[in-house]
Amino acid sequence: MANWSDPRPAASAFGAQRPGVRTDAYDAGLRRYMLSVYNYMASGVLLTGIVALLFAQSGMAAQVFLSPGPLKYVIMFAPLAFILVLSFGINRLSTAATQATFWAFAAIMGLSMSTIFLRYTGGSIAITFFATATAFLALSLYGYTTKRDLSAFGTFLIMGVVGLLVASLLNIWLQSSAFSLVISAIGVLLFAGLTAYDTQRIKGMYDQVAGTDMMGKVVIMGALSLYLDFVNMFQFLLSFMGGSRD
Repeated sequence: MANWSDPRPAASAFGAQRPGVRTDAYDAGLRRYMLSVYNYMASGVLLTGIVALLFAQSGMAAQVFLSPGPLKYVIMFAPLAFILVLSFGINRLSTAATQATFWAFAAIMGLSMSTIFLRYTGGSIAITFFATATAFLALSLYGYTTKRDLSAFGTFLIMGVVGLLVASLLNIWLQSSAFSLVISAIGVLLFAGLTAYDTQRIKGMYDQVAGTDMMGKVVIMGALSLYLDFVNMFQFLLSFMGGSRD
């Protein structure tokens, strides 16, 4: 996940803002900025879902992931490469290149996530998706509106994600279904917290980038963070709510 610095008060494109003082122009600009973030995020999720469904229905997903060969590993780990490019190469990318990389990432994620249609029923996937969307909207709304500073939770949550990754890798060796459920439960809680935290962080960055050349890139990176929160929460919830095809 893109790890941007925590927001700090700064002058905006509408002139220096005194603490507690917000103009109508500032509020309108903030709303446009956040709406752009949510639009990119939602469009990315939609693209991923469409690609995943089409790839699974074509039979190519089963052919790739249920057969031996290196292609399935390329598809599985390719999204990570895109995240690394966006996270560490953002200053060298143009806004157009950043947007193109985001769309390519969302499409590749669709190929990778097509496996859920091989494991779970379509009905359970749909129910889990709508449950995740409802939770995401509520958590993001909380992060946007709360006056409480959530930055103190950021380090804890990110460390928790690192620990979760280590536990997941360990469970590849252990193959424990009980441990897998514990990992999924913790994963849901961590990404629920990150949804609220990232929303507040993205909102806070508006003061730093309003009216600058970085605005377009920050919108994409904000969308990427929320996209990852949503997708991870969805996948962990699917471990509980997904009905197996077996």
